[in-house]
Amino acid sequence: MRLGTPLPAALTAAALTVLAGAVPAAAEPGPRAAAPPASVSHCAPAAPLAQRGVERPAGPAVGVCVTVTGASMTVTAAADCACSVSGTWTARRGEEDGAASGTLGTRADYPGPGTYAITAAVAVSGTDRTARLPLSGTATATFTLTAPKPAPSHTIEVAPPAALAPGRTTTLTYTVKRTSDDGDGSARFGLIGEPGTGIELASTDVRCVNPLTGRYPATTRSAHALDCALTDLQPGRPASVTVHVTLPPDTCSTVVSKLGYWTPKGQQVAGAMLNGPTVKCA
Repeated sequence: MRLGTPLPAALTAAALTVLAGAVPAAAEPGPRAAAPPASVSHCAPAAPLAQRGVERPAGPAVGVCVTVTGASMTVTAAADCACSVSGTWTARRGEEDGAASGTLGTRADYPGPGTYAITAAVAVSGTDRTARLPLSGTATATFTLTAPKPAPSHTIEVAPPAALAPGRTTTLTYTVKRTSDDGDGSARFGLIGEPGTGIELASTDVRCVNPLTGRYPATTRSAHALDCALTDLQPGRPASVTVHVTLPPDTCSTVVSKLGYWTPKGQQVAGAMLNGPTVKCA
């Protein structure tokens, strides 16, 4: 067959069929993971630290920032010197005292939109020759936060709601539920009492263990803490963990609970932490 000679109709149809089979059809788009919550930061101008008993505040200026990420908020403070700033903070939302609180630089629960008056009790330390350090005082700032508070992806409940009692063993049953379709069924559930009080947390659940302390080959475990690996959490399929809490005579301690879990963000390291109920001592 010479070049330029038209192909027979049957051959042309066959060639088109082969070419069409060589090109894969467009795949149907699969379900997309929900985008992780974006972080929104607000900062107030730095101002001289208010110090108790000092008429005119002296020393470095301290600025306060707040970052909202999903259901959590982080308050930080920084000074205009070669120094470090640490401390705690409390927030008032409108007429609501104690709307939120925490330690500077760590996550706390975000109550939702509103105008927050934040008061930070800070300590400034370092070796800056231009400032008289260390010193402590109060830094304040007001922020209007508009980010919505997302619906919780997990919940933690405890029963019975009775308080702990010195010299007794109290049995508590925690129920962890996953309410969101995002993510997967794995989560790390943790309980911790106050160190040094002699409180003991124990469970016969094979998913739970008292964590190791010290360097290998040390085998000492923290009796005041319990770590449970949950792998089968699904909406409609909660997990229950039974814990036995023993307090020595004449000693009190609270028990706090937390849940850590992955959030969908491809292969990036992303996760979240949820505060559970705190069981108090009578």
